[in-house]
Amino acid sequence: MPSPSVPEGQVNPTKAMSGPIRILIVDDLAVVRSGLKMCIRAFDDLEWVGEAVDGDEAVRLCRQIQPDVVLIDLEMPGLCSVATTRLIRYQFPQTQVVALSSFQGESMLQNMLDNGAIGCLLKNISSDDLAEAIRAAHRSARPEREAIEPTFSPRPNVPCRGLTCPWGWNCRPTND
Repeated sequence: MPSPSVPEGQVNPTKAMSGPIRILIVDDLAVVRSGLKMCIRAFDDLEWVGEAVDGDEAVRLCRQIQPDVVLIDLEMPGLCSVATTRLIRYQFPQTQVVALSSFQGESMLQNMLDNGAIGCLLKNISSDDLAEAIRAAHRSARPEREAIEPTFSPRPNVPCRGLTCPWGWNCRPTND
């Protein structure tokens, strides 16, 4: 049974007492996944539970391992990060998504937030700040009704096509 919505900024008591925060890492670069995994393992209250190289694999793994928080790269091959976030938040509303980026493009970050991400961070964040951001994402229970129903049937390995996106999401950054 899903936990009731918790006002923004307050701790969801069910989540606060449920053991380590389970984290799925989604990034197409192995070195980034390895670095994030090492960072997560340095904290007793965080637990790495899996990693994916693209959006399709991320959605499949969410179904299998049901992570508490997903750290997702903004730029990946295959199903784009915006579509992946939207699918994860719709299918698994208790899972929070935090976007990670190496650039500061406003339009892509806003699209991530509009499609269900609870936060967006730059990849140059410190380990301590990343751990705190994961904890904050886990504590913040977005109401399930905010999950946006996907309006498409995603096909495996459908690359984002920017302004020619078949779903009209235009999630790839232009030149902000």
